[in-house]
Amino acid sequence: MAKTNKKKGRLKQKLTDKYRLVVLNENTFEERFSLKLSRLNVFVLGGIFSILLIVATIVLIAFTPIKEYIPGYSSTALKIKATKLTFQTDSLKTKLAVLENYTKALKPVLTGEIEGESIDSIQGEVRQRIIDESKLNASKEDSLYREEVESKDRFPIRNNTASNVEIVFFAPLSGSISQEFNPNTKHFALDIVAKSGTPVKAIADGTVIYSGWNTETGYVILLKHSNDYISVYKHNGNLLKKQGDFVKSGEVIASVGSTGELTTGPHLHFELWSGGYAVNPTNLIDFN
Repeated sequence: MAKTNKKKGRLKQKLTDKYRLVVLNENTFEERFSLKLSRLNVFVLGGIFSILLIVATIVLIAFTPIKEYIPGYSSTALKIKATKLTFQTDSLKTKLAVLENYTKALKPVLTGEIEGESIDSIQGEVRQRIIDESKLNASKEDSLYREEVESKDRFPIRNNTASNVEIVFFAPLSGSISQEFNPNTKHFALDIVAKSGTPVKAIADGTVIYSGWNTETGYVILLKHSNDYISVYKHNGNLLKKQGDFVKSGEVIASVGSTGELTTGPHLHFELWSGGYAVNPTNLIDFN
């Protein structure tokens, strides 16, 4: 027991014994600096310095860009880019899903699995009006006269200026006419130039008989009005009505665009038909 106490006393003595650290001038042996130290003070100061050094290192790594140079830590800029790419990928997935659904819906029409409706086009309307000559008791003079008339023009223009029109039409939009109605060049329409996104309005009350897309004329919508009139709107930017909808006169049905292969810029290709015949829209509508 006495030996143990004696050893502890020696250890304490060694830790508390004072030493002097002296800095001398090598040439003159003049004392420049001196410091009293003990082993205990050296241990304490060394421990405190080590703790401060560890804390400072942790702070530098956690709150400064230095950590980007340490293996295992990712760059902040890289994280931002990764986040943006994640959002873009999610957006592309959504667009791809919409495109796939559109393609699936369009495939049966392109492959012929689904037949087009009889009211799908103006030609369908014209075909319905062709009467089998064998069902009529036509005389020889009537047959010859019919052949003469049909050989002149496939699309005769009906003169509506002298007829009593019971329906009032309004202009589908305001704009300058870039190409007039001209049956000699087979241009049975008016091309009205306007800014993209300009509302396209129904010229009268009617029912949407077709609303869809085709390669040549882009987004197309057809309205059937009273007195057997049909109005056609082509190269639209988008369509606001679907087949079967009833629209009022002046109601917005689409917007001006430049869709389809046969377009040279934002405009509306407007056609007006009556009983299967092309009509000059300026005869019935005031575009001024």
